[in-house]
Amino acid sequence: MDIRLDGRCALITGGSAGLGLAMGRLFASSGARVGLVGRQVAALEKAKNEIEHSGGQVAVCSSDITTLEGCTHAYDAITEALGAPDILINNAGSSMRGPFLSVSDQDWQDDLDLKLFGAVRLSRLVLPHMRAQKWGRIINVLNVAAKMPEADGAPTAVSRAAGMALMKILAHENAPYNVLVNAMLVGKIRSSQWERRHAKADDGSTLEQWYAQQGAKLPMGRLGNAEEFASLACFLASDAGSYISGTAINVDGALSRAV
Repeated sequence: MDIRLDGRCALITGGSAGLGLAMGRLFASSGARVGLVGRQVAALEKAKNEIEHSGGQVAVCSSDITTLEGCTHAYDAITEALGAPDILINNAGSSMRGPFLSVSDQDWQDDLDLKLFGAVRLSRLVLPHMRAQKWGRIINVLNVAAKMPEADGAPTAVSRAAGMALMKILAHENAPYNVLVNAMLVGKIRSSQWERRHAKADDGSTLEQWYAQQGAKLPMGRLGNAEEFASLACFLASDAGSYISGTAINVDGALSRAV
């Protein structure tokens, strides 16, 4: 199956590294114009150069999407550079978690602003264009904890669960306009977050040895990689996924016990 995104414009938050960059690479190689949004200017420029070197059309925007002003700035900058987004990937996020009694009001607010309100505000901005042209895709990148939260999982599991509920509401409201909205729930996938955990562990292992140790605990015996995640995102964003909406798909190598 040849998955193509020719003529489409995709806005990807958290786009300078990890899952966001992997999706940006694949979307661009599939014909899309790609707008990457993040906070770190140097990382964004590096991502831009990489995609352009491979022949892709890309624009980047440094913006803080925890605020309405930051979301509006990101949308306006990408739209000016590439045209109005046909595809929105709400990927920005972090793994803020701890015992409930240790989580402050500010921790809660910061997490919700980044993961939930960022998705709310950007979806509000892209939907008028998508509805008018009767074609659009929104994907909320979440975590398997959205379906199966565990102890010490606040605030991130709660924010992710809210993102799944948002997805379902948007899917129902926008189906008549051929705007499809889904969620992809991450399991344990190689990323800079895992690299930081390895550095913090300081157990004398190389990164590859540490990845192997962590992967051995999982059903498939390994961690996933960002390219595997990006492949499903590209399918859902394309015409090949034209009858899939309102679903939350685990991309976790059978880690979660929740369907």
